[in-house]
Amino acid sequence: MPPVVVMGVSGSGKSTVGALLAQRLGVPFVDGDVLHPPANVAKMAAGIPLDDDDRAPWLDAVGARLAEGDVVVACSALRRAYRERLRSAAPATRFVLLHGTRELLASRVATRLDHFMPATLLDSQLATLELPDATEGVCVYDVALPPTELASAVARNLEDA
Repeated sequence: MPPVVVMGVSGSGKSTVGALLAQRLGVPFVDGDVLHPPANVAKMAAGIPLDDDDRAPWLDAVGARLAEGDVVVACSALRRAYRERLRSAAPATRFVLLHGTRELLASRVATRLDHFMPATLLDSQLATLELPDATEGVCVYDVALPPTELASAVARNLEDA
């Protein structure tokens, strides 16, 4: 099984769906948030969006984990350049985008109590998100579906590929 990135903005369910998917596939799950340097976490916790310089070492850490293989990683991977950077580290990586309406995402983020990223950064993430085009081969799923259904659909898609 190639490495998998479950991507999307905050509140899309990357960690929840990613963990369920990893369980279904029988591979480890890594929440990409744990790979952020402490300075990035502090910046986001203060409501300051990350810039490309902030993201570079984090993307390299995610790419290094993907290159080890047999893993599902939750990682926002918002821009095409970020996805290309991850693919350069692990060319076989498959990407899954969890996408939804701003309203649904905002309601999810507003109810989270245990996350360092404040709801105020959602609009910044949505503005940064570059939706993949057909040339990227990213599978897109609607986050309005329950996480278990999403994980099952993604697993089927990966197994059929």
